[in-house]
Amino acid sequence: MTKVKEIIGFGFDPSESKHHFLILIPKIATSKVSIYERFEWGTLEDENALVSSTLSLFDEPEQKIDQRFDRLKCELSRAKWKEIENAVKTEFNQRLKVNGQKAGSWKQGQNALQRLLGKELTLLCWAIEDCDVKVIPTAIKNWQGLKPEERWWLYTMTNASTGEVNTKYGWRTAIRYALTENPITEKYQQKNLFDQYVNDALENYQNK
Repeated sequence: MTKVKEIIGFGFDPSESKHHFLILIPKIATSKVSIYERFEWGTLEDENALVSSTLSLFDEPEQKIDQRFDRLKCELSRAKWKEIENAVKTEFNQRLKVNGQKAGSWKQGQNALQRLLGKELTLLCWAIEDCDVKVIPTAIKNWQGLKPEERWWLYTMTNASTGEVNTKYGWRTAIRYALTENPITEKYQQKNLFDQYVNDALENYQNK
């Protein structure tokens, strides 16, 4: 009988690829939520232990952040995280359901995301990390208006030059302007959202 595929967090299957994003949600309300891009799952010690135990690769060993290789992409206040967590969870779970995968949920501690979902979440977090909380609903609506492929492209372009936690300029700034300062209107419904956002982002960035 074929074994049912097990999935960690939001769509992450380490047997297919260990490339993933890890969201750290602290217990302390004043601490920030951290987003890491990672290319390994577990450690050599974890793997050796698994061989001699009844655990599987999917038992979610506690991940050890290695600052040499794990890339901190963004830090977000708990207040801002609370503003986006439900909208992001709902969208990701809808897509996971279509693919026949189980739903994910946020929990305190470590949360794994499949790499493409991680890119989409990071894009939204980059847009709101330095904005006023009042414009976050606008950012969410505009983010939802983008196709997944468009979010991946915007992440790739931003990450290429300003993808580290403190590189808040260039594309990173443009993404913030595009998603937080342009509320959904009829003109966006009549045009390609992606083209409009990119054009507005570049125009705003050049005028600053």
